[in-house]
Amino acid sequence: MALKYKRILLKLSGESLMGDRGYGIDPGVLNQFAEEVSSVLSLGVQVGIVIGGGNIYRGIAAAADGVDKVVGDQMGMLATVINALALQNILEKNGIYTRLMSAITMEEIAEPYIRRRAIRHLEKGRVVIFGAGTGNPYFTTDTAAALRAVEIKADVIIKGTRVDGIYDSDPEKNPAAIKLPEITYMDVLQKDLKVMDLTAITLCRENKLPIVVFKMTSPGNLKRVVTGEGIGSTVLQS
Repeated sequence: MALKYKRILLKLSGESLMGDRGYGIDPGVLNQFAEEVSSVLSLGVQVGIVIGGGNIYRGIAAAADGVDKVVGDQMGMLATVINALALQNILEKNGIYTRLMSAITMEEIAEPYIRRRAIRHLEKGRVVIFGAGTGNPYFTTDTAAALRAVEIKADVIIKGTRVDGIYDSDPEKNPAAIKLPEITYMDVLQKDLKVMDLTAITLCRENKLPIVVFKMTSPGNLKRVVTGEGIGSTVLQS
């Protein structure tokens, strides 16, 4: 089967792990994500993953008013590691070799992030999960995904969401929202579309790194993206 993308950076939100729950991790969602990743690995696609921590940290934050911004971001980075460990565990239960690399040193549970080592893991067919964001406060996991994608020379960032692409307004709130199958980085910035944050979009634009936004919860969609079936929405240069 022909591949459009050989090496991908899959960006997942922490909220996507909740499923229908109000917080935490839904094992059914984890299993579905593992099946999606397995389906593209079998085609020879190299997979890096960045996952957010909103399913854990925002639940804490609601009861923790007054937390310093830097401390809050550090809590969020640790939340991403919890999610990364859960994802790593389910992938390995499905027979997928993985490596968890953390931007914050925690040698007992994750390798330190080293770019050359990450690329070598990918070349050997291992799924590399990048935890703890960039390791610095004030940067989102969107920015971490863009940074890691550029560093490992990924062909694309694939952002799995609850909706099937990019719209001119929130389709979950506006039934008349119009889907945009293809859009430029500048349009995303000028129209203030909430695809990724400003830093992440700028980094992708400077490095000509395409972004595909698609619905991760539909079985088989990840394979459709990497084989170029044209689902979702793509952000490109003009």
